[in-house]
Amino acid sequence: MKILLVGEYSRLHNSLKEGLTALGHQVILVGSGDNFKNYAVDYSIRTSWTTRYWFPRKLKNVIFRFTGLNLEMTERAIRFYFVTPQLKGFDHIQLINSDALETHPYWSQKLFQKLFFQNPKATVSLLVCGDETPVNDYLLQDKLKYSVLTPYLKDRSLESQFEYSLKYTYPKYRKLFNWVFERCKTVLVSDLDYKIPMEAMGFTVSFIPNPINSDTIPFQSNNITDKIVIFLGINRLSYTKKGISYFEAALEIIQKKYPNQIEVIVTENVPYAVYINSYNKAHIVLDQVYGFDQGYNALEAMAKGKVVFTGAETEFTEHYKLSEKVAVNAVPDVKVLVSELSFLIENPDEITAIGQRARQFIEKEHYYIPIAETYLKTWH
Repeated sequence: MKILLVGEYSRLHNSLKEGLTALGHQVILVGSGDNFKNYAVDYSIRTSWTTRYWFPRKLKNVIFRFTGLNLEMTERAIRFYFVTPQLKGFDHIQLINSDALETHPYWSQKLFQKLFFQNPKATVSLLVCGDETPVNDYLLQDKLKYSVLTPYLKDRSLESQFEYSLKYTYPKYRKLFNWVFERCKTVLVSDLDYKIPMEAMGFTVSFIPNPINSDTIPFQSNNITDKIVIFLGINRLSYTKKGISYFEAALEIIQKKYPNQIEVIVTENVPYAVYINSYNKAHIVLDQVYGFDQGYNALEAMAKGKVVFTGAETEFTEHYKLSEKVAVNAVPDVKVLVSELSFLIENPDEITAIGQRARQFIEKEHYYIPIAETYLKTWH
């Protein structure tokens, strides 16, 4: 098959491409690279003119201030328009989001329309692995114990920090989602944080776990002979949504409690290629507190054998029928986080054991080649 993957936010599509390629399929990935993360793509629609040079940046800000027109979004539309002549002859097209092109909804629809028209034999699927209209509609009902929108639901003054998530509930993005949904043969979800809301909103979805290419991620057993290293990677754009402040507060207490037993590493807004190696020496990785299941960064850290504080709720353990921890369920409670960290620091053998189970879990449930096979079956 010849397959087109549109959009990339977490390296999910890159790993899927590697699995599909290993199975003998031809795969093309087009996307922006997701800003500073700079994920690999075959055809880039990454902005340059409106973000790299001083005068266009100033002009962009002035135009947005007085007209509301976002020139970065316009530039992405233009770049995709000039890429589309290369995107023909596909058997299947998968969008990573209804807003996969990250441009104005009206232009997204027009560009998708052009793409689908010039690939008349292609089936189309929508992958829900982040913010999406039905997901956020459900989360705003505040029926779960917590979610990435919990901070906003507790404090509406944070609205500006949740502008990206809330946009999916605006009429023009809702219209775009509905238009895309009507043209998709299949809707897929990558983890329980999206499966639960989509099904609660009445959608039939296919749940396929994130593909992880553990062949390229070396496992390193947590044999602790000196200080226990704790890593926290901060993305300022998702700082509040991931509950990073809870980790920071917990670390402040832990550093005072165990000043000679731990080392803390913190990074902020680094490219993916830097981030994936920045926690190599860490034994514990702090990911997020508002999830039921693991996101992509957590899974890659687990593949390396790290003890990851992330989503590992009851729904997760029941779904995978787990009797032992493969990750630590991080919750928005500083006392609980301190307690969990303290236990691991005082029981380093448990760090080794969880890290080994984490790697085994990734190889069993997330190995990229059987996951790619499942995608192919689901698309058909």
